[in-house]
Amino acid sequence: MFQRLSKAFLVVSILHLRVNAQSTTADRTSEVGEAAITDPNEECSPYSYPPVDNQLSSFPAIWEAASILPNDSTAQGKWNSISASIPSNISVKTQPPASNYSSNDPDCWWTYSLCTEPKLSGLSADITAAPEPSTLGYGFDDGPNCSHNAFYDFLQSQNQKATFYYIGSNVADWPLEAQRALADGHEICAHTWSHPYMTTFTSEAAFAELWYSTEVDSFVAMQMIKLAVGVTPTCWRPPYGDVDDRIRSIAHALGLQTIMWEYDSLDSDINGNSITDQTVDTSYNNFIQTANNGTFNYTGAIFLTHELNNFTMSEAVKFYPQFKSSFQHIVPVGVSLNKTQPYVETNYSLPTFEQYISGTVTVNGTRVSPNSTSSSESSTSSDSSSSTSSATVSGNGLPTASSSNAADRLTNTGHHSILPSILFLIFYLL
Repeated sequence: MFQRLSKAFLVVSILHLRVNAQSTTADRTSEVGEAAITDPNEECSPYSYPPVDNQLSSFPAIWEAASILPNDSTAQGKWNSISASIPSNISVKTQPPASNYSSNDPDCWWTYSLCTEPKLSGLSADITAAPEPSTLGYGFDDGPNCSHNAFYDFLQSQNQKATFYYIGSNVADWPLEAQRALADGHEICAHTWSHPYMTTFTSEAAFAELWYSTEVDSFVAMQMIKLAVGVTPTCWRPPYGDVDDRIRSIAHALGLQTIMWEYDSLDSDINGNSITDQTVDTSYNNFIQTANNGTFNYTGAIFLTHELNNFTMSEAVKFYPQFKSSFQHIVPVGVSLNKTQPYVETNYSLPTFEQYISGTVTVNGTRVSPNSTSSSESSTSSDSSSSTSSATVSGNGLPTASSSNAADRLTNTGHHSILPSILFLIFYLL
């Protein structure tokens, strides 16, 4: 018995050393260190990032519906300054839509009628397509995903930039992952604080969902994307597409452009019954066929996809070559709009559409360091990034070698190395 206990103690000690070794191997203090992690289990282990963690008391609880915090005079002051411009004759909605809602859709409620042309004066139409011919406005909702390094490495290997719609609570959980999007030259838009159906919220609560996920006053560095990443988005996407003219008015008052879509991959809707993996493949293939039929020869498209999990990111990698064949250009949505200033901060720019398709996928500029008023030079070359990647460069200057490696890491996510040791311990003691 004593011998078995001694053996058990030895094995547990080894396990302890292995756990400690795993937890200390990676650099979890910087974007560069976090981007270098290739084990998704390690990527998704929680870590502390003091610049964000020390400010969490200034935010709503993570993954809970936002409201203006009791002592947040800045948020309350901002709401007071815009509340008079928000229509009071548009009611809070229900999900699903109430049977007595007018069939004329007076509120331009997307969930009810897919309306994207506001009926309230002073509001711009939602962006539903890339305006340039044969162009895909490329983007992904619901990030940052903790295990996204393989996917971002793949995009980097293809010299491909995209628009990422980040949830404030996800940014709070994974701030270094959020920083990678900016470091890699992608565009960041807001996707609310807790991903609710926005039209079901009161106007003040809907304001809070946007206020705490992004930030609209360049002198206040409390809101999450600004705090964690150092920039303030000027675009947003409503979760589930749920928006009406009341919610559009709030976003407009906060300087946020509403980005929607016309085509849906259904990649986040899998339920094992009516929507399966095959359903998503079919949605991708139908969209590709639509492109091949010439539908986008005069105006491009936006296709709804997600950074939600391994499956959704793997689907993006799997179908990327076909996208490349079916579209002349694949660009971030902001680039397709020639929106060269994507953030409130004027020291960070996107290339014009012509610059991007000519090979300049990032441009000169500086970006504000997170939680700081200082600035540092950003990447300026067409394929540079502050992130660590295994990509190699071919004779034409484009990264090539790591694309298959990144795809393999998505489809073969690996096994947690502690599990075999636990099984070994069980059998060892029998």
